[in-house]
Amino acid sequence: MPAPSDVAAAEPAPPPASRAGVWLLAARPKTLAAAAAPVLIGAGLAAFHDRFRALPALAALAGALLIQIATNLANDYYDFVRGTDTAERVGPTRVTQAGLIEPAAVKRGMLVVMGVAALVGLYLVAVGGWPILAIGLVSLVCAVAYTGGPFPLAYHGLGDVFVLVFFGLVAVGGTYWVQARALPPDALLAGLGVGALSTAILVANNLRDVATDARAGKRTLAVRIGPTATAVEYTLLVAVAAMVPLAGILIHGWPVPAVVAGALAAAGCVRPLVTVWRHRSPQELIPALGQTARAVALYGIALAAALAWGLRPPG
Repeated sequence: MPAPSDVAAAEPAPPPASRAGVWLLAARPKTLAAAAAPVLIGAGLAAFHDRFRALPALAALAGALLIQIATNLANDYYDFVRGTDTAERVGPTRVTQAGLIEPAAVKRGMLVVMGVAALVGLYLVAVGGWPILAIGLVSLVCAVAYTGGPFPLAYHGLGDVFVLVFFGLVAVGGTYWVQARALPPDALLAGLGVGALSTAILVANNLRDVATDARAGKRTLAVRIGPTATAVEYTLLVAVAAMVPLAGILIHGWPVPAVVAGALAAAGCVRPLVTVWRHRSPQELIPALGQTARAVALYGIALAAALAWGLRPPG
């Protein structure tokens, strides 16, 4: 899956003192909320339908986190070798560009993490069948193809759609599937909500990098449509995420507390929304990424908990 964010403080932190710390920096743990949130929601929805199974849900979470880390390493490596990550880049430290880890080592790390993800995937295929095999293979390929390969998705304006699909519809639906071998309509609705909010992280990231990406030939959607339209996109994505829980209550009988997730998404994105519209420099957008990522995490936890606690009686 693509990495939807570069979440950092306003100033890059000093390099970690240990080798393990450098690799942790390369893994970008602050990006993992967007990978975990849809899995939590898929598990909560399975509980709502009385179809929850702990081991497949945990395996889905492990697989999602591993693929996200592999994608982060791939982005670090391929953005450097393509010349996108330079000293002009605004945002958190990229270990390859900063010279903290050799490019070849980052690439090997990516392959190792992908291998571990594939091992987890074998169990998920065993419980979920061929649809999960297809999802897993596409996810592993796209971990590289997001910024690498002959047609890098992020460089051709396809990152936003890809995050919406994979961090939303596929992640929620796939998590539900490995527990129940079914795909109810409300899994797609839930996937739309969390996918939209995760895409908002990418939109803020690409808005921050619009000038440097344009110079490097990285034609993200933000580069193609410009800052104003990108701000509109961010606004619409947050609105979709906020409205999905209400739609679930009205259409699919979700428990009323699910509306809290929408409220948290809206409240959590007020400050970044103001920043997206009023910023004057790329640096001002850095906190907006972290704030949006926190909104994703809260959204995932709140919606998953509301669904799980509102267990629908069998039949």
